[in-house]
Amino acid sequence: MDGVSVALVGAMLAQGALALALLWYLGTIRVPMIVRGEVRIRDIAVSRQGWPERERQISNAVDNQFQLPVLFYLACGLALALGPSWVTLALAWGFVVSRYVHAAIHITDNNVIRRFWAFTVGLGLLTLLWLVVAAHLIAAARF
Repeated sequence: MDGVSVALVGAMLAQGALALALLWYLGTIRVPMIVRGEVRIRDIAVSRQGWPERERQISNAVDNQFQLPVLFYLACGLALALGPSWVTLALAWGFVVSRYVHAAIHITDNNVIRRFWAFTVGLGLLTLLWLVVAAHLIAAARF
């Protein structure tokens, strides 16, 4: 595996690490609430409304790691199969950085305008990544 491919896998691992870290963080909020009896299991069995706002804020940040990032992983997998370029690598890492910024905003002050811009930057980078991967696929097709 060449250096660009290794670095692309690194971006994928960094994105996965973000999702796992947020899940663990969510657990540190949820489990103590259940243990202390602040939240009853029957109140959260089918709805998030039984959780306090702070938990829902973190839970929403976790949910966001299974939306755009799914398309990111697929694009990276395709790029790896086709042979990634420095452009794909830069776009991938830019996307990952945007997701870390988005998550940091989401779990701190949750400023919706700043979060929107972090999301939009990530969406733009992901769109460009898909276009580059599609161009590589077309070039590799050799009709």
